[in-house]
Amino acid sequence: MNYVIIGNSAAAIGAVEAIRCQDDQGKITIIASEPYHTYSRPLISYLLCGKTDLQRMRYRPESFYSDRQVTPLLGKTVSAIDPATKTVTLTDARVIPYDKLLVATGSVPFIPPMQGLDQVEKKYTFMTLDDANALEEALTPKSRVLILGAGLIGLKCAEGISNKCAHITVIDLADRILPSILDERGSQIVREHIEKQGIQFSLQNSVASFENGTAHLKNGESVPFDVLVIAVGVRPNTELVKNAGGKVNRGIVTDQYCLTCLPDVYAAGDCAESLDITTGSQRVLALLPNAYMQGECAGTNMAGGEKKYDHAIPMNAIGFFGLHIITAGCYEGEEYVDEKYGCYKKLVTKDGLLKGYILIGAIERAGIYTSLIRQKTPLDTIDFELIKEKPQLMAFSKIERLKQLGGVKG
Repeated sequence: MNYVIIGNSAAAIGAVEAIRCQDDQGKITIIASEPYHTYSRPLISYLLCGKTDLQRMRYRPESFYSDRQVTPLLGKTVSAIDPATKTVTLTDARVIPYDKLLVATGSVPFIPPMQGLDQVEKKYTFMTLDDANALEEALTPKSRVLILGAGLIGLKCAEGISNKCAHITVIDLADRILPSILDERGSQIVREHIEKQGIQFSLQNSVASFENGTAHLKNGESVPFDVLVIAVGVRPNTELVKNAGGKVNRGIVTDQYCLTCLPDVYAAGDCAESLDITTGSQRVLALLPNAYMQGECAGTNMAGGEKKYDHAIPMNAIGFFGLHIITAGCYEGEEYVDEKYGCYKKLVTKDGLLKGYILIGAIERAGIYTSLIRQKTPLDTIDFELIKEKPQLMAFSKIERLKQLGGVKG
């Protein structure tokens, strides 16, 4: 069997490891535009602030490709998929045949049109190792940095460069920071914590134009800057599948086995949609753990096994300047809120199930809440009043405790 994987991040690695659990003889080829050994993208901010290095950023050991008998074609870009001939073509005109193909192309930064942007010399995105290296090279201790976007990428960038520049201003159209994962109160707590680091925010605002090192904002203010970082969002990298005739909405459409409508072509990771079990909707869940599990599902099925990807939820585990945050699920339903000792907790329930949560500060045993969401555990079968206060296994029945500990299957 000839397996080809386009991509080299979490979904691709999950697929390789799953394939090798089923098939230790088939040929696996990884094709990736970046020339680097697989690495963890969320760590690029820690690389900039000196909390990690290139060696520790690797998502798998140096020997990963040789140990798994993988042929890596790094620094190579796929220009087209031909499902009729079951080949992929590279930009250097090389043609690679496949029996099973996985598209794990991730996402690309969204750059909105802004007047004068083409005249800004030092402008960067913040998604790849090359992005981080280029940004670091541009910074000086006197640099004034303007970051467009107060989401996860923009704020991690701010944290990563905060000790390498003079001042950081973050601008966002939304009325709060991290609007995709935090409620109003949670956002306020995190914003106040970040502001204590000297980072300034301008919310419900956007850039009208750039001119001579100054950003003129929609509210009439002007912000002088030396370096611009654009982190307003990403778009799933779906073009290869779309151009090959595959079905694409916001992301690549797949079934519960991660198979696209193209024969023997699978998709996983940030480029693909999946079923969010907390809302029942198909959507892109651009999260590293979900990408790995989706890739693992695709790899299993590519190699002749059978595995469904049917338990995805939105989830984020992140920290800013020592303040830790974990969120999961959706926030539509009845709310339980507890705020004390500088920590914030929100649990959201609906139809007798835990649907989502926000934890800021105290995040211990968050996995119990996550498990309740993933397993759709009826709350009337556990001591939820106890779990609301303090998540612990003793609040479950004996049989449920064994399930949580992996002793029995559901």
